[in-house]
Amino acid sequence: MQVSDDSIQNIASLKNLKGFDANHPPDPKLIDSCVHCGFCLSTCPSYRVIGKEMDSPRGRIYLMDAINEGEIALNTASVEHFDSCLGCLACVTTCPSGVQYDKLISATRHQVERNYPRSFFDKLLRQVIFSLFPRPNILRILLVPLFVYQKLGFSKLFRNSGLLKKISPRLAAMESILPEITLKSFQNNLADVIPAKGKKRYRVGVILGCVQRLFFSPVNEATVRVLTANGCEVIIPKSQGCCAALPEHQGQTEQAKALARQMIDSFENTGVDFVIINAAGCGHTLKEYGHILEDDPEYREKAKEFAGKVRDAQEFLATVGLTTKLSPLREKPLNLVYQDACHLLHGQKISVQPRQLLQQIPGVKLKEPLDAAICCGSAGVYNMLQPEVAEELGRQKVWNLLNTGADLITSPNPGCALQISKHLKLQGKEVAIAHPMELLDYSIRGEKLKI
Repeated sequence: MQVSDDSIQNIASLKNLKGFDANHPPDPKLIDSCVHCGFCLSTCPSYRVIGKEMDSPRGRIYLMDAINEGEIALNTASVEHFDSCLGCLACVTTCPSGVQYDKLISATRHQVERNYPRSFFDKLLRQVIFSLFPRPNILRILLVPLFVYQKLGFSKLFRNSGLLKKISPRLAAMESILPEITLKSFQNNLADVIPAKGKKRYRVGVILGCVQRLFFSPVNEATVRVLTANGCEVIIPKSQGCCAALPEHQGQTEQAKALARQMIDSFENTGVDFVIINAAGCGHTLKEYGHILEDDPEYREKAKEFAGKVRDAQEFLATVGLTTKLSPLREKPLNLVYQDACHLLHGQKISVQPRQLLQQIPGVKLKEPLDAAICCGSAGVYNMLQPEVAEELGRQKVWNLLNTGADLITSPNPGCALQISKHLKLQGKEVAIAHPMELLDYSIRGEKLKI
């Protein structure tokens, strides 16, 4: 591995700042498993865009090791390279040595948030994000002024003028992915218990998500209809909150633990066989509850048991099988491109199952895009915190999706859908985006797509 003298000097320049604390620093054994072969470089989105060694997985592992050894400090120069990581986990899939980079970057991010003093404005923005997005009840109240904001045309004004971007690129990035607020965003149309249609095969819980329940409520409704149509009784505890994905991915330790405990409590005594989630990033975190609460003696075993029941909706249906008839989505064949969400593909190792389900729909012809395993740039809140890198990745992703010639894009994650939708508009293209559960729902109900 080649590391420039300038990089080392810049990172070491503030050695008066402390390094990692003793609470779960990056594991030296996991660090030592990296042989610096460089296989990760070609699949690392941040390295592709930035082009610096320290913005690659092996470069960051070098930094983790140096901080562990007390050679350099956890300072502004080192933290910016950890912040540039999307956490997409493509390197985990690619690595021939089996380096568990996911555990290393997770431990590092929790260390950063505890031990690195961020600037006032950086801290303020993060506080806003983690006060709003993981709290759907508070976010729902905010929908009212956002609804008025859009209806009065302020959104178009700011986007067309570029004024917001001049004031704050991060604020402009947040505004640019804001979906259209509709009256459905204020509604809650799902009952606590929805019976199975026909013979009951399973009793399953459904997690609504935060962004998903407010901005993509039709996806949740479609998911429930697909599950009930295939013999599942659906349970939706109203006490459920955020799954903890956003705070966990950004190192907000205590908030992540509190939200995980709340989620576990909400499903306690429901008697469900499985817990179903239709958002890729949420699903990955839900399956990590055993790790998140490993130091909690009261919840440790509960967390493991809960995580063992979690299934992505596509993973679940592909395993148990569809029992209901599927109809074509339009009169002529439908060219469809499936966009792999990183935390489904790399985090949960789910790739074949969604394609198997979609190909069961009559008339569907599945297209495969170039660089399907490369992140779209959404990555939770990455496109808000690192807008420049996210912009380039979004542009490349949409370009590759469009080059398949597909009539429709299907994505299993709300963040990806928002990112792709934004860049479709920027490129002046009108291609519909739908969640795989929506397509299955249309097919089961015999409803034709208007494309």
